[in-house]
Amino acid sequence: MSGPYRRGVGIVLLNQAKLIFAGRRVDSVNAWQMPQGGIDAGETPREAALRELHEEVGTDKAEVIAETADWFRYEIPAPLIGKVWGGRYRGQEQKWFALRFTGSDEDIQLDRHDPEFNAWQWVEPARLLALIVPFKRPVYEAVLREFAPIIEAGR
Repeated sequence: MSGPYRRGVGIVLLNQAKLIFAGRRVDSVNAWQMPQGGIDAGETPREAALRELHEEVGTDKAEVIAETADWFRYEIPAPLIGKVWGGRYRGQEQKWFALRFTGSDEDIQLDRHDPEFNAWQWVEPARLLALIVPFKRPVYEAVLREFAPIIEAGR
């Protein structure tokens, strides 16, 4: 594939039990993912992560506790090229952030903006990978490995 990668962010939102937020995408039958999205012009990756949290999860009740040292890339499958991002990108290059959720489940409001998720759940890290679409799994595996000390702390 050719073309640039879309710059974006991803969020590992952890509740007090160290479970991870996963949302089911509105545009797919059974595709789950962690919140993620593009970086707007003039925005830092950290600012983008907090904005995406508010837009996709409907809350700002979280604090950044870590970020990945590097950027992670994935390529979208050939059948999706031309259908996502207007065909401009071959995939995403993402900076990931671990956030501690400081609210309650009632603070999660998926319909606060144009909804990207139609359902959500708190998931064990090991179970999360089984829910994720295959082309994103390597990135999720790498991110969970990097954040493992944070996720496992206090379990």
